Amino acid sequence: MNAAVESRVAKVIAARKSSGSGALIGYLPIGYPDLATSIEAAVALAENGVDVLELGLPYSDPVIDGVVIQKATQEALAGGFRLSHGFEAVAAIRARVDTPVLLMTYWNPVLQFGVDRFADELVAAGGSGLITPDLIPDEAHDWLVTSDRTDLDRVFLAAPSSTDARLSQAVELSRGFVYAVSTMGITGARSDVDSAARSLVARLRTAGATSTCVGLGISTPEQVHEVLGYADGAIVGSLLVKALADGGVDAVARAAAHLATGK
Repeated sequence: MNAAVESRVAKVIAARKSSGSGALIGYLPIGYPDLATSIEAAVALAENGVDVLELGLPYSDPVIDGVVIQKATQEALAGGFRLSHGFEAVAAIRARVDTPVLLMTYWNPVLQFGVDRFADELVAAGGSGLITPDLIPDEAHDWLVTSDRTDLDRVFLAAPSSTDARLSQAVELSRGFVYAVSTMGITGARSDVDSAARSLVARLRTAGATSTCVGLGISTPEQVHEVLGYADGAIVGSLLVKALADGGVDAVARAAAHLATGK
């Protein structure tokens, strides 16, 4: 993994790993159910055991997202979400908590905004980098150059179907961590985490990965514990979004604490 720049996200994950567990990464979309509440919900995650925040930028064609997240992002867009709200949210959250913030975004909004301009706005807001689910390293030249200029993390995805060459490329070019997709499907809570995740993480280790986090389908403390037995971090999204939809910020805080402690 790219180590030319010291990644704060990677440092947080390594610290949690060395303490005997691993990192809990929590996802929520910005602007759902409204901008102010989404900021409060993200702060609640950070204050209840989440080590790294993954905040999604609502997008009109979220190909990797499951029903729960799609519904939330569609509501955010209908409520008037604008890309500038993403930077506003990151700045507001980072003013209150020290937890690193990664934006999860499809690549088209970044292109439309301007890659350099987007990166500079994210740095100014206190963000740590991007998770880009639909951007493969082969097509990421502009982002590689810009993220090197700004020292932002770049998290690429690896799937069970990825070739060894593709995994090596993801390991070499990612900074922060490599996002191991646990299943071949879309996001959403599942009753058990696909066993393909374990073998994928092993393949990434063989390719040289030092920081690998598993996402898609993790929804219980037991699954978090299981994943942290072989990976460096566990990523939870749909469960937290559903908690926000059903019970507001208080429910998100309780869900995060339950995932982090099992209580």
